[in-house]
Amino acid sequence: MTRESNTGRRRRRQRVPGTATQGRGAPVTVDMQIRGGRFAPLAIEELDRIHKAVLEIFDTVGLADAPPLVIEKVTAAGGKLTDEGRLTFPPALVERALNGLCKSVTLHGQRPGHEMKLEGQRVYVGSGGAAPHIVDLDTGAYRSSTLRDLYDAARLVDALEHVHFFSRSLVARDMEDERTLDINTAFASLAGTAKHVMVSASQPEHVRPVAEMCYAIAGSEIAFRDRPFLSMNVNHVVPPLRFHAESCEVMAAAVRAGMPVLANIFGQLGASSPVTMAGSVAQTMVEALAGMIFAWLIDSNAYVICGPRPMVTDLRTGGMSGGSGEQALATAIATQMAGYYGLPNSTIAGATDSKIPDAQAGYEKALSVTLAIQTGANLITQACGMQAGLMGVSFEAYVIDNDMLGAILRSASQVEVSEATLAVDTIAKVVRTDGHFLGQAETYDRMKSDFLYPEIADRSAPDEWKAAGARDIRQMAHDRAREILNTHYPDHIGSDLRQKLRQRFDILLKESAMSASVQ
Repeated sequence: MTRESNTGRRRRRQRVPGTATQGRGAPVTVDMQIRGGRFAPLAIEELDRIHKAVLEIFDTVGLADAPPLVIEKVTAAGGKLTDEGRLTFPPALVERALNGLCKSVTLHGQRPGHEMKLEGQRVYVGSGGAAPHIVDLDTGAYRSSTLRDLYDAARLVDALEHVHFFSRSLVARDMEDERTLDINTAFASLAGTAKHVMVSASQPEHVRPVAEMCYAIAGSEIAFRDRPFLSMNVNHVVPPLRFHAESCEVMAAAVRAGMPVLANIFGQLGASSPVTMAGSVAQTMVEALAGMIFAWLIDSNAYVICGPRPMVTDLRTGGMSGGSGEQALATAIATQMAGYYGLPNSTIAGATDSKIPDAQAGYEKALSVTLAIQTGANLITQACGMQAGLMGVSFEAYVIDNDMLGAILRSASQVEVSEATLAVDTIAKVVRTDGHFLGQAETYDRMKSDFLYPEIADRSAPDEWKAAGARDIRQMAHDRAREILNTHYPDHIGSDLRQKLRQRFDILLKESAMSASVQ
């Protein structure tokens, strides 16, 4: 794990190699400089005011329902438990933690090539959601999701080039108890993709078997701690400002096991947080930082990722409105605030309210994901595949959103301005000769290096499109998803190791589901 304790609030740039496919031909390499931070909805003076409110809430309001371990750690560091049972954090403790927390965290995959260095405004996009339903690929109907569906979702993500990590996107509702669910979720996710995996645990005692599974896959505990390929999502606070005891214990267990931890908070504007964006973000930052400080007090080198997620409520119905413009703006402000502190961070974008991958889903996802990328969120979860306000997963949507994510990431890449790219000499030559640039060698070369070609989005002429069957993007996505699921069975965890894991843990995903030859 790469760590950097950096008290400054610097902005960094990243150059990320990607691949694009021109039609169905061979992939061509596209170098993309993915740098967020171009969109800044708030001025520095406004961020300063939110920070002052954060310190005031910590010091004068505090958080309720703190479990004994949290009280012990915080009071030993200078915090106080008030007569009304609220745990307060003095400004000096908050500032000390902000200076001490790791400012750079590298998440790994099970194989090289999937590293994600979280710092500055580097951006990575992935799945997530923990939906209870899946849109059946064959019938199009919503149904309860299963362990096999989870494994298939991981396999899809593994094959989609613009999706950088797999955060557990659905709940295996065919598991009989929470322990079985947590262990099998980890196995199905890790077996389905070599990319970085994020899961959760419902009880602290479930963390250890998941950690031991990771140690076995890595080869040793030391190897996993050095290159952790699984992180733990933890919702440690229930807004407004109440610790969740079991989740705090999960966080502590994960930190001690060497797992990176995402300190996630989901407050709803007008419901569990103030209706104003500034107030909601201030409260949400207190709640996220409370977990980060707790983890830091357990281990000053803890790998903790700030996860403020202010969610917008449709105040007419009380339901979440994940596809609204207000949601995109609230996400951007929370991301900007995490960047103000220089903290590695994650957020949600792509939680469309549409039930199917239609035009509504397209514009809602593109808006929220674009703003999150342009603001510089390090990890953007729920960026693909999710429907119905995070209640359902669509395999077709994964494939469509992969194209969308490639285009949005490309739009965030840095443009080179140099003597070569200004091309004054080439312009002078062309206007005096051919009158067009199609025959220039650089045009052909840059066609292969500078342009990202969608995999399924249609760019043909109307007559060609009609002659090819006049299929829409959902039909194209359905066929591509089915093709991947029929052929892509990752083998990074070999059959011998899988058998050992089955003997050691209660793994319920059938071996027959993990190979095309026995379908």
